[in-house]
Amino acid sequence: MFLIALSPILWLIVALTVLHMPAWKACSAALVIAWVAGICANDMTTAHAVQATLEGVALACWPILLVIIAAIFTYNLSLATKGMDVIKKMLTSVSSDRRVLILLIGWGFGGFLEGMAGFGTAIAIPAGMLAGLGVNPVLSAAVCLIANSVPTAYGSIGIPLVTLGNVTAIPAGELAVYTSLQLGIITLMCPFLMTITAGGSMKALRGMIPLCLISGLAFFVPEFIVASAMGPELAVVAGSIVTMGAIVAYATKFPVSDPEYAMDMHDDGERVTSHDGLVAWLPFILIFLFLLVTSKLIPAIHDPLTAIQTSVLIYDGPGGAPYTFVWVATPGVLIFLASFLGGHVQGASMPMMLKTLKETVIGLRFTIVTIITVIATAKVMGYAGMTHEIAETAVAATGTAYPAVAAFIGSIGTFITGSATSSCVLFGKLQTDSALAIGASPAVQAWVAAANATGACAGKMISPQSIAIAVGAIGVTGVDSKLLHFAIKVYVPFIILMGLIVYFGQAFVG
Repeated sequence: MFLIALSPILWLIVALTVLHMPAWKACSAALVIAWVAGICANDMTTAHAVQATLEGVALACWPILLVIIAAIFTYNLSLATKGMDVIKKMLTSVSSDRRVLILLIGWGFGGFLEGMAGFGTAIAIPAGMLAGLGVNPVLSAAVCLIANSVPTAYGSIGIPLVTLGNVTAIPAGELAVYTSLQLGIITLMCPFLMTITAGGSMKALRGMIPLCLISGLAFFVPEFIVASAMGPELAVVAGSIVTMGAIVAYATKFPVSDPEYAMDMHDDGERVTSHDGLVAWLPFILIFLFLLVTSKLIPAIHDPLTAIQTSVLIYDGPGGAPYTFVWVATPGVLIFLASFLGGHVQGASMPMMLKTLKETVIGLRFTIVTIITVIATAKVMGYAGMTHEIAETAVAATGTAYPAVAAFIGSIGTFITGSATSSCVLFGKLQTDSALAIGASPAVQAWVAAANATGACAGKMISPQSIAIAVGAIGVTGVDSKLLHFAIKVYVPFIILMGLIVYFGQAFVG
């Protein structure tokens, strides 16, 4: 029964890593396999399989795909209005030291892009910018892969953790806090590791230790505070904004100047005015403000908007519960509103914005199919009892040591699918079922569930999809294996450290 229960996941591993099948095809086939296994081996009725699939489609479309499409649309619109060009110019005017620029663009701006858009933008854009400035292309890709190992769990306005909360019925805010704590040490380490990678040796830390420490703290502290107060949606966005501000302030007050790492910036002499800068950043500023004022911090706005909802019972079998559509106070709607307002101020006409939206949806068509089918697969597996069967076997094999491998399981999900969201959908319920099987308290169950998102961050580094995005961004062919080899050397100690943190950390939350 265990192998039958595991069959959709085994298929995904083979299809994506051995057969190199497109994710949307592999996930569609996985849904069919889940149907066959659920109906033939787990006594699931055809009607319940259909209902479970429809509930997965509902969850995928509202709110997950809504957020993803809105976030990518915002980024694409900023490209169309040339706002992103202004943002790039502002960032590259801060310093001529390669190490400082790598931290500002790869760590700070990359984190911001992950928090706002996700889905490869946090690797592709910073890596392309750094390579365009004259940083070694492979090096540019490598440091951006490292940088993306932290904010992935909060990507696209926190959608992986929001999804994990939906799958496990654990409040997303609690998961966001635990994920931030589990990633804390690695968050502080990343700027140091990026700087060492940038220089090729420990010598690169010369004159950079204070800035690396500031960069790590400026990211972690706001992220943790916002996650605690508001939930996952703006945690990484806040951390990355504070980080960029801290790096700019430090580089201005205490310029880092080492001839060994100096770069020729080719300044064209034109300065970005405050007005142009504000207009360029406006869509992202509005997103931040809209999500802030509609959050639980302001109940007078949050509560009435959240009350605009519809609950529908889609799956009426054992364990089924009404699915709730929140129509206004959902990040996707607010992001779209901010994007259209910001685009209008930037001079975009409505036809231009609608054309950009159409192109965005067309560009994401395979991602849309992938997310719908992988979430539907997870729902069928969950309701058919297949996820519970896998959890029981995992616990039987590891016993009370299961929390030590929880992050590793999350990383496998991202390695397979290239998405932290998909990993949380595939394995989120497995994590809580396994924690429950070893007698964990509700708090420890949430801690173990959060480990799935934590591990997903590490898995993003070695995901073939991430490697392909990085290679495409730098415009160099034939370096996939070199980047993967580099990423694995970082992934292994990261995932071991995560396992230790999750295992020993459960004592402090339970």
